[in-house]
Amino acid sequence: METLFEDYLDLLGNLHENCKLAIKGLSQDALDWKPNPSMNSICVLINHLVGAERYWIGDFIMKEPSGRDRNQEFQTNGFDSYELSQMLDDGLAYIQNSLGDLTVQELEDIQIMPGGGQKYTSGWAILHVLEHIALHLGHIEVTRHMWESRFDN
Repeated sequence: METLFEDYLDLLGNLHENCKLAIKGLSQDALDWKPNPSMNSICVLINHLVGAERYWIGDFIMKEPSGRDRNQEFQTNGFDSYELSQMLDDGLAYIQNSLGDLTVQELEDIQIMPGGGQKYTSGWAILHVLEHIALHLGHIEVTRHMWESRFDN
């Protein structure tokens, strides 16, 4: 595997580990809790970010359809911290296996977004995955903080 991809996977792995740390010890109520009706629960956020990673790496770059139902990701509940951690681990393993087949030159390949028609390079897609998980990690951490401080005054 090329060094760029090794570095990328280190960063992605660290983000996944930080997500797992952010949910460690949380009850089912905490994982399914929404700070308000227009916000997402931690369970939704993790399911969504794993689905998005699989979409951008698998569907978009590798041309391996996942059958992703993005809307359903936002209806998720009932997964405990072990199951959510397993989702993160499984998602990371898929990406590790997929990127092993890519070259740096292929990052310049222009791909067409399945179902959307927009065009992006493969390089843009892998960077977007990092951006997206970092954004949702922040949401997860803030939601946990809100859960833990909801009775503090």
